Amino acid sequence: MARTPSNMLALNTKAPDFSLPDTISDKTYTLQELKGHKATLIMFICNHCPFVIHVNPQLVQLANEYQQKGISFIAISSNDIENYPQDSPDKMKLHAKENSYPFPYLYDKTQDIAKAYKAACTPDFYIFNHDLHLVYRGQLDDSRPGNGILITGNDIRNALDNILNNTPISKHQKPSIGCNIKWKNN
Repeated sequence: MARTPSNMLALNTKAPDFSLPDTISDKTYTLQELKGHKATLIMFICNHCPFVIHVNPQLVQLANEYQQKGISFIAISSNDIENYPQDSPDKMKLHAKENSYPFPYLYDKTQDIAKAYKAACTPDFYIFNHDLHLVYRGQLDDSRPGNGILITGNDIRNALDNILNNTPISKHQKPSIGCNIKWKNN
């Protein structure tokens, strides 16, 4: 299994806008429609990546806990579905239902949004403040498939708590590590 780190987009970067179809509701949403009034967590994930499968229960738990506090969660899959049909929109919808995703699961068919965010791996996490400026990018926590470390979501949880408490977020942020985004051969 490949171990690709995040590109670590520059802090304070404005969130690139998007308009993408949600595979759960079959509606198209913009970032403006989905953003949270306190913060927005955007995560690039997919169905088949063992790193994402490993953290899925924690993603659902975090979203269920923090969405009621004004933090929006948005999942995006940008993988090439010609070579990775298990990541197709119909399978995304099934995957979201099986995992009880309480957040939209958007499909980035052109991969333009992943490129705009400089996403590199799944999972790749970005937290934007209420003005949609990047305040955190990096890992969920230190747990990885097979390393024996308990999944806590501590890195993301700490950043979200800092936002809610109006306290500074540490600039020391560790990159996420996961499978590379499956880019199309252009």
